[in-house]
Amino acid sequence: MELRVNVEKRFIDAAMAFDFKVAGERIGLFGESGSGKSTLAGMLAGLVQPDKGEIFLDEECIFSRSRRINIPPERRRISIVFQQSSLFPHLSVKSNLLYGFRRCSPEYRTIDFATLVDVLKLEKILQRGVNNLSGGEKQRVSLGRAVLANPRLLLMDEPLSALDDVLKFQIIPYLKSVSEHFKIPYFFISHSLVEMRLMADQILVVASGHIAETTTAEQLARTRMGQSPIGYINLIRVTEPRRHEGLFAYRWGNGDLLISAGNDQAEALFELSSKDIILCKQHPEAISARNLLTCTVLNTFVSGNRIGVELACGGERLMAEIVEQAAIELGITAGCKLYAAIKAAAFRRLG
Repeated sequence: MELRVNVEKRFIDAAMAFDFKVAGERIGLFGESGSGKSTLAGMLAGLVQPDKGEIFLDEECIFSRSRRINIPPERRRISIVFQQSSLFPHLSVKSNLLYGFRRCSPEYRTIDFATLVDVLKLEKILQRGVNNLSGGEKQRVSLGRAVLANPRLLLMDEPLSALDDVLKFQIIPYLKSVSEHFKIPYFFISHSLVEMRLMADQILVVASGHIAETTTAEQLARTRMGQSPIGYINLIRVTEPRRHEGLFAYRWGNGDLLISAGNDQAEALFELSSKDIILCKQHPEAISARNLLTCTVLNTFVSGNRIGVELACGGERLMAEIVEQAAIELGITAGCKLYAAIKAAAFRRLG
């Protein structure tokens, strides 16, 4: 998918000007609330008309003010999954799913209904009314309806923000698997950096109604580490839990992590802030932290008034952060050996 945008839009209290070109399958649109993300999505979908400029999707002009081109939303083949599921309350799950499919031109109907139902695990709820669904089920149905419209581009506008953390990280695998299985490129729109890192490869950073930066999820996380009160968030995937002295021992890389907020599920995802990792030059004689990992420094970088330290630990990687003076005192350079101490309570379960 290739998208070229050069548009302007004025409101009573704001002016927006977007000028960018992007190509890829997993694009993120990141920015604070009110920055212009949803307005840009609306212009792409044809729900908001720019005051001037042009939009090209895969070399097709879908909007041009000067040439008086404005392909209507239903013909752009761009589907949107909104923050709220926006399902039709008088229709069953199956009828909601088929709504877009029936309005799609037969020549574009390439997605098989049964296959989609299987991918989204919707078999058991097809005959239900949508008012009898959980929040996560509603979002899966909303996603399925958008995909069955057979779009060439999927816009996901804050699709997780109305869900709690448990549901949010249950839905993410469905969002990704649908795109991968049916080869539909997407724009994932969010103000959550963790969601961006899980969903997007390239990221367009929106600020004050324009594209402030084009970057990757990893680079964005590193850049913002020094200015964030929560630091860099390590995403820790673990397996094979077992109970150990009142904690849960999970398999991670070539070793184990002791975590207090665990359960007996075979796999889990946790977040760990770079601020919660203590670095030691020598093995401590005694320490209250239940995790003490032997690590090698891969590299360091500056972020604000902090030094990020990328560590290789037992076949996995961690990001820690320290102040510059601590880096000097510990003599931290690429290749040196360190110990990383982490409390069992420092891990927060995501999914």
